[in-house]
Amino acid sequence: MKILLTYVLYTFIGVAAINSCYYLFFFVFAFAKAKQKTSPYLPPVSLIICSKNEAENLRENIPKWLKQKYQEFELVLINDASIDETKDVIEEFASLHTNIVQVHVENNEAFWGSKKYALTLGIKKATHKHLLFTDADCHPESPYWIQGMANHFIGKKELVLGYGAYEKIKGSWLNKLIRFETVLTAMQYYSYAIAGKPYMGVGRNLAYTTHLFYEQRGFIDHMQVQSGDDDLFVNQAGTKENVAVNYQSNSFTISKPKKTFSDWFTQKRRHVNVASHYRFADKFFLGLFYTSQLLFFALASLLLTLLFQWEIVVIGVVARYLISWLSIGMSAYKLKEKDVIYLYPINELFLLFFQLSIFITNLISKPNRWK
Repeated sequence: MKILLTYVLYTFIGVAAINSCYYLFFFVFAFAKAKQKTSPYLPPVSLIICSKNEAENLRENIPKWLKQKYQEFELVLINDASIDETKDVIEEFASLHTNIVQVHVENNEAFWGSKKYALTLGIKKATHKHLLFTDADCHPESPYWIQGMANHFIGKKELVLGYGAYEKIKGSWLNKLIRFETVLTAMQYYSYAIAGKPYMGVGRNLAYTTHLFYEQRGFIDHMQVQSGDDDLFVNQAGTKENVAVNYQSNSFTISKPKKTFSDWFTQKRRHVNVASHYRFADKFFLGLFYTSQLLFFALASLLLTLLFQWEIVVIGVVARYLISWLSIGMSAYKLKEKDVIYLYPINELFLLFFQLSIFITNLISKPNRWK
């Protein structure tokens, strides 16, 4: 028994070291320089929003998008076969603003319910070569959002990753949990991109060129996957040379968060399902991080329960938490989400089992609609 526990202890030390190395050396966003390279050249931009039954959100957010302080941009509004008043809202605003382009999508038997099909039609209708994407329930943090994203098209950069935050709801643990998970996700995809290995972005705040879109043949290689118009495109098209990261706070977007665990669970199921289509190397390193987290908690709990070499275990747990808390805290500070780190140990543990339950659920059945 003692020999077996000794092997368990060695495994725990190795797992704690691997997990700590992720926070120290992989997640470089936490320690990245605050000042970012930008270009004084501001190209004309097509802002593209795909909407499915989003009449109320469009009424609220179209005026905010139109108030952007940017020299030349058009607003491409896609109505993806909505059954509410989305079409009427778009037509109403288009009659008042000449820089609004309308795209009304009819259900297509070959691409039924496909957001990628709707987005492709919108991209083809866009006038400008630089495209900026967000969702119908998102609004910009400031009037300089478009500028903040567009001035990262510098040199060979054709794809810009932005941050999509969520509204803060006082007194809601679920809201803090959602925003904590959003910070963790951003910390990872920013870090990998900074290290030259971009693997995903979020459609709430993403920009790329039409040249890159057509060079990759659009979404054709993953058209059969219902979601993933953002992260699968970045996973396919992103390189060390063509991806820029933008974490300037005046170019964040703000979305409405889910208000129930069941709705959030459904949303995250789609995200996790899409991740299964990432490149093998990306899945390996992301999986190794998650596995190291899971084993860290499991082995630490076992050894502490049996009080086997508990002093060494406590040192390992404390060291790992100090390192991870520092890394996440610095990332949260940059993303203006400082309040999400206070309950870090509890939120991390909950998320770990939350993600495990999603993984198991997706093995049983796959989510099949983007809305």
